[in-house]
Parts: sequence; C-alpha cells; structure tokens
Amino acid sequence: MAGMGRSSRAGSGKDRSRTAADPQPAATGPGGRTHAQGPLTRPVDSGLAELRPDRDRPAAWSLLIDGAPQSMVDLADPTHLGFEYQRRLGHLIDLAAPPGRPLTVLHLGGGALTLARYVAATRPRSRQQVAEIDTALTALVRTELPLERSWQIKVRAADARSVLERAPEAGADLVIADVFSGARVPAHCTTVEFTALAARALAPGGRYAVNIADGAGLSFARSQIATLGAVFPELCLLADPAVLRGKRFGNLILAAAHAPLPLAELGRKVATDAALGRVEHGRSLADFAAGAAPATDATASPSPSPPPGAFL
Repeated sequence: MAGMGRSSRAGSGKDRSRTAADPQPAATGPGGRTHAQGPLTRPVDSGLAELRPDRDRPAAWSLLIDGAPQSMVDLADPTHLGFEYQRRLGHLIDLAAPPGRPLTVLHLGGGALTLARYVAATRPRSRQQVAEIDTALTALVRTELPLERSWQIKVRAADARSVLERAPEAGADLVIADVFSGARVPAHCTTVEFTALAARALAPGGRYAVNIADGAGLSFARSQIATLGAVFPELCLLADPAVLRGKRFGNLILAAAHAPLPLAELGRKVATDAALGRVEHGRSLADFAAGAAPATDATASPSPSPPPGAFL
C-alpha cells in the first residue's frame, strides 16, 4: 500500500475556513465518484479505507486507511499532487528523463495509484507496473477513482518484495518504493537486500526513489540513508526542515542512483513548492547519518508508528 502523507496545503496560506456542513460541488472529472455522493468508508484487506472529498478541489479525493492519509487523487487533473511527499516524488519523476519522454516505472505500493496517474498524464505511452498487495483496496480505487483506459498501468496483487524479486533485470527507468502497512514501512522492504533488488531492476542511468516516515531522533531515517548508501554511490534526501530537525513526524524522500543525481534542478523544483523543503546530499547527508548501520534482513525493523495526533 502506498505511504502516509501530509497535505501540501499545510503552511501554504490557503483559506481552509470551509466547514463540513458547507455544500460540496460535484466532481467534473472523467467519471468516478462525485463529491455529491459524499465520503465513502469501506473495509479493505489492510484496514478501514475512507475516501474523503477534498475541500478545495471539486474532483479530488483523499484516501485514508485506519485514519492515516495515504494518497490524494484529482480525477479532473491527474497531474495534481496534493501531498508533500507525492510532490517531491513528482519532481524526481519529472527529472528522470526529458519532458514527455515515456518511462518504464515499477511502483512498489499502489494506494490510490496517484503517482502512476501522474506518470501516465505527464509522460504518455509510459509502461508501468504497480505492486499492491491489498486487492480489495485496488478494486475500490478502480471502481470509485477509475483510471483512463489508455494508460498502460498494470497492477499486480502481490507483496512488493516478491514483485521486485521477479522484476526483469535492468528493465526499469525508475523504481519507486512507497510501501506502507498502515502508517509503517514493513521491515522486509527496508533492507540492503531489498535495495540491491531495486538496483538490479534499474536500467543503466535509472533511479531509485523511496518514501519513508520518521519522527523524533530520526534513527530510522539515518539507518535508511546508510542502507541505500551501501548499494548506491549517489544519494540525496528531500524533506521538510521541521522533519529533518525532529520537530514533527513526517515523510522523507530518498533518491539513489549509480550516476550523479540532478541536484541543482531538484533543488530549484523543491524551492518552488508551497511546503518548505530541503535537499540534503554529499557531506551534509553523510554527517546527518553518521554512525547509523545499514538495515539487513537479519536486523531490520519497521518504521516507527506515528505519534498520537500526527494527522490532525
């Protein structure tokens, strides 16, 4: 399942005075659930799923699992990435190849398929495979938030690691790991062995992007930097400065490759976001992770649970 996230509206200065009692406009997207139908709650394999109408966008929906935000989808505009972490992953997608060039992408974790929609809309003819273990969630998303028929998006009902183990060698331009069980990254998807499988799946010049979540102390994030650094020579981290200081629980994005990353372009894109963000790399990233040990299949633990009130 795709990862927990925080709306990029937070701190953006947009008006959030509308209340739940206010009337909601009907969606204008290409089919699917409309705001006039209201929110939807349904049990899925991984917990209780909720599709919640967005207050500012008439065709947009947030997906929550057991109260934890997972994805946001705008049926009228699949290029809209409403969560901070999705926006940062979107920057990495934008910089994976010249604009408009099709990509071959392996998504580990699907959720509402937000990032797969983004790739399909911005890079027509891209070939995408999504690993999503929650078949009931995929069925819900396909019914209520349908995909365009022309998009080449294949969803496999399987564990992310098992899909990665079977992925063709050197077949993907981009591997995106956004694997969460509820609000935690499962241990078996956090290891050097898992990262080596991702590296094997990448074509020459390909990149690996990972969404994780951490809070005070950031010991999990430091370990993940060491883990990716044990496999890839090039690495950077994108996150909110408050998260990097351990002031709040939130998402951190790691990007890794065997060739240099487009750090200057990435920094410029992050600087344009409504939500504050920083790109750490090189010596500053090494200092940040100093002393952390890589996670292995024998030692790994899931990412920490969010503290109470993390999503309020």
